[in-house]
Amino acid sequence: MVRRSSHVYRVALAAALAIGLLGATALSPAAAQPAVLDPGLQVTTVVAGLSAPTAFAFIGANDMFVAEKNSGIVRRVTGGVVAGPVLDLAVNGAGQRGLLGMALSPTFASDGNVFIYWTTSSTGADTTTTLSVPLLGNRVDRFHWNGSTLTFDANVLQLRALQNDPPQTPGAANNGGALRFGADGKLYVSVGDVGRRGWMQNLAGGPAGFGPDDAFGGPAPDSAHLTGVVLRVNPDGTAPADNAFFAAGSAIGGEVGQNIQKVYAYGFRNGFGMAIDPLSGALWNVDNGDDAFDEINKIGAGSNGDWIQFMGPSSRFADFKAIETASANGLGQDRYPASSIAPDGVEALSRTFMLPGASHLDPELSWLHAIAPSALGFMDGDGLGAAYAGAMFVGAATPALDDGYLLRLRLDAARNHLDLSADPRLADRVADNLGKFNASESETLRFGTGFGVVTDIQTGPDGLLYVASLSRGAIYVISPASDTPVPAPATAGLLGLGLVALRALRRR
Repeated sequence: MVRRSSHVYRVALAAALAIGLLGATALSPAAAQPAVLDPGLQVTTVVAGLSAPTAFAFIGANDMFVAEKNSGIVRRVTGGVVAGPVLDLAVNGAGQRGLLGMALSPTFASDGNVFIYWTTSSTGADTTTTLSVPLLGNRVDRFHWNGSTLTFDANVLQLRALQNDPPQTPGAANNGGALRFGADGKLYVSVGDVGRRGWMQNLAGGPAGFGPDDAFGGPAPDSAHLTGVVLRVNPDGTAPADNAFFAAGSAIGGEVGQNIQKVYAYGFRNGFGMAIDPLSGALWNVDNGDDAFDEINKIGAGSNGDWIQFMGPSSRFADFKAIETASANGLGQDRYPASSIAPDGVEALSRTFMLPGASHLDPELSWLHAIAPSALGFMDGDGLGAAYAGAMFVGAATPALDDGYLLRLRLDAARNHLDLSADPRLADRVADNLGKFNASESETLRFGTGFGVVTDIQTGPDGLLYVASLSRGAIYVISPASDTPVPAPATAGLLGLGLVALRALRRR
């Protein structure tokens, strides 16, 4: 049985990243069915009773793999029926670790390859013990589907997982984990900062007064410090020669240079939401701030998201500094406290670490106070009607967990920017909400409610929108209200919903 911890629950909430990486996993018996605000659409449960689903991938019509965070299990769900585990990995599920991301090879039909981002346990068994993880415990591995099971094929990447920076309490946050293949056939990997404070976090010399990034080296992105980035790699993990920093990495050489060659963009804190626009091919992500300025970004080759110097638009630096210096959390890392923030925005920009070819990235939309945006996905086609074709959807979690809402965002005709013209308050591309987890000034973007902690959003083969909820242990489908409802949901392990609810109550 997966071990769950109320401590993990509280820590993840306090970290303002209730983005689907919490320890509370069961479907709440008191939770209302999720709903959308458009009366012409409906929400139906595809499968329930899952243990903290973080990602799913369709392998056919009504046929998908579902990854579970803390159990390390990938399940196959066909027609709403759970066929059983097809893979079981020994994961460290502490905090925001675990089985985090999954993507099919673009040629899955012929090669059967599945890519998985996960945190390995150092004990050989599932654990939530923070320090029971190798230094490079975050992995991207390739597995092969033989029709009945997934078997290990090759390691693609090994990334930093251990967070043990005395005198600070050991942590397990900001692991990222989203995987997506682009139309270019390259694998994009979202890696959180994992508590590091070096080049990729815009600190050229590491955290002031501490010398190296930590006991294992840095601040340059050797293999233990390649964090806070979006990587773009070939399916075997090598760097494409057309990457933005390929030449810069060649000039630097060695392990650091080879790692820099894999970087598509850097300067990010953490985000579990990343998706490719199906119409333009552009890459979008969410980046979760500490207390200030959660972001939605359109990422280009060579983008620098500017963390840790600031979050949000550069024009609002004073607000970023005021909120973070007033917070007890203080940027979340004692080795670089909020007191180290630059005196003004001009100085903050000058402090950023700019690789040759890098460019500053201002968000397309941000929130003054953190709202914990989670998964990001696009509606590919008009399966929900012409009004939703090409729309972006973003999940947002709240401390209540049984809440959790979906935002719907439009893009302009050229697909270059978010179209926020329907709400004059967002003309500055900042929602000046009233406090942390408060959704004021973005009410006009709200599309659905009651989805809990959303961890994946994708268009299915049937052209409908599918949503995974970690906190509710379920996958939902959104469809036109006139559609024939999908079959009644099965539950993982063929348990009834009553048993799932009973177990949830016993864990409280």
